[in-house]
Amino acid sequence: MAVLGISHLTFIVRDVERTARLFVEGLGATEVYDSQGRNFSLSREKFLLLGGVWLAFMEGEPTARSYRHVAFEVAEADVPAYAAALQALGAEIRPARPRVDGEGLSLYFHDYDNHLFELHAGSLAQRLARYAQ
Repeated sequence: MAVLGISHLTFIVRDVERTARLFVEGLGATEVYDSQGRNFSLSREKFLLLGGVWLAFMEGEPTARSYRHVAFEVAEADVPAYAAALQALGAEIRPARPRVDGEGLSLYFHDYDNHLFELHAGSLAQRLARYAQ
């Protein structure tokens, strides 16, 4: 018996159309499903693929903001372009938290429904090596 990996991540959002646009146009996700009134789950939902990860966005009332977040791996050279695209779509770019050298560059942003996301240029191995110094 073994967990094989992450199946999908689900986020509750007020407007699935607007959120899908943020991820498709801002991050390059691909929309693969829209329930469009044929709800098989709790409410309308859209499925997107981003970096091979299945993201589910369901209509509902979002929760309060916190530091709880999902981080996607990106190339450091792409971070400025992502920042520009996300800002143009109305995402709130957050100041980066204090970091030590070697931890990797990050871009944090809130979507329209209080979810915090991180675009991170670094790996677990790099972070652990830096923390071990």
